[in-house]
Formats: sequence, C-alpha cells, structure tokens
Amino acid sequence: MNPAPLLSIVVPAYNEAKRIGRTLGILQEYLESNGWNAEVIVVNDGSSDETAQVVEAHCSRWGALQLIHNGGNLGKGYSVRNGALAAKGDIILFTDADLSAPIAEAPKLIEPIRHGECDVTFGSRAVDRSLIGVHQSSFRETSGRIFNLFVQGLTGLPFKDTQCGFKAFRRSTAVPVFECQTIFGFGFDPEILYIAKKRGLRLREIPVRWDHVEGTTVRFVKDSCRMFLDLLQIRWNDLCGRYQ
Repeated sequence: MNPAPLLSIVVPAYNEAKRIGRTLGILQEYLESNGWNAEVIVVNDGSSDETAQVVEAHCSRWGALQLIHNGGNLGKGYSVRNGALAAKGDIILFTDADLSAPIAEAPKLIEPIRHGECDVTFGSRAVDRSLIGVHQSSFRETSGRIFNLFVQGLTGLPFKDTQCGFKAFRRSTAVPVFECQTIFGFGFDPEILYIAKKRGLRLREIPVRWDHVEGTTVRFVKDSCRMFLDLLQIRWNDLCGRYQ
C-alpha cells in the first residue's frame, strides 16, 4: 500500500486549456526532481474549452495527477473547497493555474506547517514588493491596496494581502474551515482566513516571488463589487453564528 501523500496541490481551473499543460509539466518536473511525496488535484470549474481533455491526457502518464469536476461554473472558491475536501495529503497547497507565484516558492509555505509553527500560511505580494517581477497595472495595484483596507476594516484581519492565490493548510485543521465556507467566488480568501483565525488556528503571511500573468478570468468591476459584498457577508455570517 502506498503511503498517504505529504502534500496535496490543488489547482482550480476555468478555461485554462492554453496554459494548464505547461503548468502541469512544471509541477511534475519540480515534484519529481525534488522527491516530493505529493498528489496534484486539478478542479475543472465547468470549463467550456479543452481544459478537461488536456488534464486527462496528462493523467494518463502521471499517476500523481487527478481531475475532478464541479459540475458547472461554480466559482474559484468552490473549486478550492472541492479540491481541499478531496485531498489526502497532510498539507494542502492551492496555487493558481498560471503559477504567478512559482512552485519553487512552495517550501516557504510548507516548511512552517511541517515544523509545527503554523496551521495556515499564505503568500503575500505586499510584505516585500521587491519580490514582484512583473507588476499589474498601477490601477489594479492601487485597487488591490484599497480592497485590502476594506478587508482589514470589515473583518479585522491584520494582513497586507489576502488575495494572493498561493496558500497552504494543515489538512487536519483545515477541513472544518472549508466545511464552514459559504463564499465560492473570488471573495472566498478573506472568508477562509477569517474562519481559520476565529477557530484559533495559527496564520502566517509570507512574502513570495510573484509575476503578473495575462489571461485572468477576473471581471474587474463586477468581481470587485461582488468581493466587497462578500466582506459584508462574512460579518453577517459571523453574527448569525455560521462559523461556530
């Protein structure tokens, strides 16, 4: 019987056919060359392109890879939750399909959990901006800073960047967090951090290298408004006792 993997990497994917193949190649090379005992779970969020077929082709030649489906376009947050609840590793890492935070940065998040220092670690672009290689537009970066002020004001989370798509969790403590999750769009990040903090988990924000990659599926105005409403939903959920 094969031992349970130490690491589960969850990759949410929506219409990523053009780059998911390259991403999986990078992940496979990195994990195998470094001897990681790991599984990779791609969660197809109802893609209308060839994302599923590309992943299935890789599954046939890489036993550590699996593909699961959401049954429709249900949101990035739903995809991360779906993958996390299916994971078998001691540590769950989720990363964006564009690998804007290089997978070589993963030990920064994994090692503090392995050594018992943290339960949740997450990459940050704001702690050390010198690590950003390719920046977003000035407008988007300014908007991100403003959104984070709302995160701090409405949730009390003291962090500088909750939105970086590079986070790791100790599975044994994270499963109850994801089971409480109610926000399934792009505003899910503050919610899972809020729930984790409320449950007394140890959180650490860690600066990572990051490069903006074109091709995001974020609809800036619509999704920004939705994410602000999600912050209000977090406060309301807490008042209603949904995170107990």
